[in-house]
Amino acid sequence: MSGTPEQELLSRTALGTFRLNGQFLAVSEELARPAGLTAAWWQVVGAVLHEPLPVAGIARTMGITRQSVQRIADLLVTKGLAEYAANPAHRRAKLLRPTEAGREAVRRIEPGHAALAARLAAELGEAEFAETVRVLERLSAALEAVGAVGAVTEPEAARRPSLSYRRTILGGTLG
Repeated sequence: MSGTPEQELLSRTALGTFRLNGQFLAVSEELARPAGLTAAWWQVVGAVLHEPLPVAGIARTMGITRQSVQRIADLLVTKGLAEYAANPAHRRAKLLRPTEAGREAVRRIEPGHAALAARLAAELGEAEFAETVRVLERLSAALEAVGAVGAVTEPEAARRPSLSYRRTILGGTLG
């Protein structure tokens, strides 16, 4: 691949993140299945364990569309794993909160979750595990700071990477 060193780093970061996302989704499905959940259901119930949130708030926290969260939230309510509650701050945007059945399902995931966390900590070491979290959080904040999500200004558009580079990022291959 031709391009700047920064482009190479961005490609490698994106591809590594895509792979990591796939790995997390696979392990999350495996952990959630015995509790009668999917990874997506677990993610949404988990987002409201500590406090009820509106669907839009869950979507912002998770970095996915409101429509996706709405579909999952409605399904969780139908399955009795969550319920809608009145939102004192907004009459129409109901709050989603877990039911006792939803909390119990998440509790059934905890032993496998704890075991995986311990194995990762042993593999990486506590300090490197914490550093990994810090770097990922910093990368997310940096993407927000540069306005990388959904916004390209005119001067940036003129310097936009070539079609082959965009295919590299979107197509999942380097070279």
